[in-house]
Amino acid sequence: MSDKSNRYPEDSIESTRQKKMEEFRRSFDQKAIRGEYDDDVSYNEYSDDTSSTSYSTDNASLRRRKRSNEINSYSDSDTRRKIERDSHKELKRQKKEEKKIEKQKAKRNRRIFNIVWISMVVILAVAISQFLLVGVNDLLAVKRELNPQKVTISIPANPTIGQIADILYDNGVIDKPEFFTMYAKFTSSEEGFRQGNFEIDTDKDYEAIINFLQSNQNRTDIVRVQVTEGMNVLEIATLLQENGVTADVQQFLEMCNSDVFDEDFTFLKNIDNASERYYKLEGYLFPDTYDFYLNEDPKVTISKFLDNFENRVIYHKERYFGESKKTTLEEQMNDSDYSMDSILTIASIIQAEAATKEDMYYISSILHNRLDYGYEINAGRLECDSTSYYPYRNEESVPDSIKSTFESSYDTYEIAGLPAGPICNPSVEAIKAALNPYDTEYLYFCHASPEDGSTPYYSTTLEEHEYYLSII
Repeated sequence: MSDKSNRYPEDSIESTRQKKMEEFRRSFDQKAIRGEYDDDVSYNEYSDDTSSTSYSTDNASLRRRKRSNEINSYSDSDTRRKIERDSHKELKRQKKEEKKIEKQKAKRNRRIFNIVWISMVVILAVAISQFLLVGVNDLLAVKRELNPQKVTISIPANPTIGQIADILYDNGVIDKPEFFTMYAKFTSSEEGFRQGNFEIDTDKDYEAIINFLQSNQNRTDIVRVQVTEGMNVLEIATLLQENGVTADVQQFLEMCNSDVFDEDFTFLKNIDNASERYYKLEGYLFPDTYDFYLNEDPKVTISKFLDNFENRVIYHKERYFGESKKTTLEEQMNDSDYSMDSILTIASIIQAEAATKEDMYYISSILHNRLDYGYEINAGRLECDSTSYYPYRNEESVPDSIKSTFESSYDTYEIAGLPAGPICNPSVEAIKAALNPYDTEYLYFCHASPEDGSTPYYSTTLEEHEYYLSII
């Protein structure tokens, strides 16, 4: 028994209980040896009869109760408080131990994380350094300048900076497309690249490449197109499409009927009847020989026409009919009885009807006579064949789908006075003729067939005019 009690610490509850129980057993055994019994038990009750058995049973039960009370007496309030204190201390100890373990684990994890982080930083720093070193060399064209070459590249319409970088890389102009893209974005240069073909040297740095590709002057896909006097907007659009300048004819025509050029070209603001015209810019696309680019932006193309009109008509000064004073055509139009737009309308009809330069001034005289006093002699309408099918050149040019029902609002056989706008784009000579007609009394004109030399015939009366018509 003593061996078993040694399993517990001497100050523990279990050890105390065991000691008490051991003392109780020893005391009980000594009383039994000495024949000492409890005062409430009579010796006469111990006999061989049944009553002795009953006494023995009751006595044993009594002893068990006393032993139980003896043992349970150690679970009093002091003992419970001690147990609670011990339990609380043990719990605190366990928590403290857990925190210590967690702290050690966190410390170990932090060391591992720091090692991994430092390793990643070192690796990333090396990678970035290598990237920057190679990228800067490519930016400055360090290696490419050793063996420069000329290459031709083709830039599409509205390219992204990624497309530009890939094209340059594929043609050996740069070595690091991702670095070029980053540089262009950093310098806000990713927009403004021109469409077309460029012949570029491979020894250019990034800034030189960007400047080169953002200028139309460096394009090699130039198309020279001659726009002849008297061509109308529809004919010009078709000519540009045939030469690869304009891919979308409809877009070109829509631009010719818009107001997008009014801010740049103030002379267009004088047009106050745009809604009555087929094409607002008809008469202002100055006929000349132009250098265009393949698949050019229609706005750029039209701007070239208007720039030329401004230079040749609005601002250009020249000696006019031997006069010593030089004036611009605009100044002469401002001094006339007609607006600039009306003069251009007269000039467009002259351009479409005249066979020669001198013929222009005679026809101009006839048109002015009809406009000035023709209504007094039943000749108030201009009655020019060139206006009958506008915006088309003639009946054959009218699309089959509308030919049977087409009626032009410009038809001077049906309307009095001038049509809403020009019917073609006249030359400078036609504009001069419209401003300075010959002084005649003619009211009619006609021409022989081109096979017969397009000889002109002028008349003052309808009878004379009908005669000329019968002989040509």
